[in-house]
Amino acid sequence: MSQPQSAPTVHVVLDAAERELVRVADFWAAALHYRRAQRLEQYEVLLPEEGAHGFMLLIQGVPEAKSGKNRMHLDVHVDDPAAEVERLIALGATRISEGDLGETIQWTTLTDPVGNEFCVARR
Repeated sequence: MSQPQSAPTVHVVLDAAERELVRVADFWAAALHYRRAQRLEQYEVLLPEEGAHGFMLLIQGVPEAKSGKNRMHLDVHVDDPAAEVERLIALGATRISEGDLGETIQWTTLTDPVGNEFCVARR
């Protein structure tokens, strides 16, 4: 009988055109209050600040630019979504739309500096 497996650890990988790798890593490090841990070939490794919890975000340099809508995206949940949206826009994000599922769930869809969609919502 095999031993039960523990739950997997999830790491998020985000593609960026090779020429935009540093720009995208800078944006997401600032957006998530992460630190740039290291560069490994075409990857930038972003980790939570020391003592903080969170997933590893790997920015992967790829030869082609983004085309089409993301099939998966990040949702960033914060205490003050309006202020966070403005902070992210100042970092280089672009506001795309507003959405809601009634009064309890509301979000703003943005793109990072190279067009990757993500949402900001209340924690």
